[in-house]
Amino acid sequence: MAKALEAWTVYPHNPIEKITENLWRVEGSLPKGPLRRVMTCVRLNDGRVVIHNAIALHADAMAKLEAWGRPSFLLVPNGYHRLDAKLFKQRYPSMVVLCPKGATARVAQVVAVDGGYEDFPGDPNVSLSTLSGVGEQEGVMKILSSDGLTLVFNDALFNMPHGDGLLGWILRHVTQSSGGPKVSRIFRTFMLKDKAAFLHHMEELIAVDNLRRILVSHHHMIQENPAETVREALRTALS
Repeated sequence: MAKALEAWTVYPHNPIEKITENLWRVEGSLPKGPLRRVMTCVRLNDGRVVIHNAIALHADAMAKLEAWGRPSFLLVPNGYHRLDAKLFKQRYPSMVVLCPKGATARVAQVVAVDGGYEDFPGDPNVSLSTLSGVGEQEGVMKILSSDGLTLVFNDALFNMPHGDGLLGWILRHVTQSSGGPKVSRIFRTFMLKDKAAFLHHMEELIAVDNLRRILVSHHHMIQENPAETVREALRTALS
């Protein structure tokens, strides 16, 4: 886990992806290693913007984000995704900082926490909930757009390709994080407390007719048959 940053520091990142009319995505690198991280930005009906898993961007990209809407809610999705959280609160002092309840103590080490996911005021098209079976350490964001429903997870699901070298071997065989949609060994070991409750909640989330895509905080979106893709990842890791 990288140490939380104290000054605005931009690591290489892709251009902003405009997924739907109210959903943007940015993929970038971490200070060390091959892991890619993802920031999800959601525009509420009133023009406020929710930032999930914040990433400091170059000035032109930040200007585009600010022109789109006012960054108002910062979601720190677990106690290990804190790298840029303090920087966003410094840049937008009125931002409301929320995290899953089980992550509060760790997140509060770097930025003051205003509440849990249950304290999100809500919007007709955006909602937050804590995942069952994970000790309140992670949650999920549901976003309704003109083309359907998007689910945004954090470390509950990975979707990264296999890599090369020793680290690629470790990610593939030890942490079991790479090679497409996965429930990693790290998540199963350190966050999963009640497998049955987790599986039941995940099935509830994906068993809807209008599910169009799933975003995760590391690497790629899941767009091809998202419900069945996630079911297979769950069966493989948790059967």
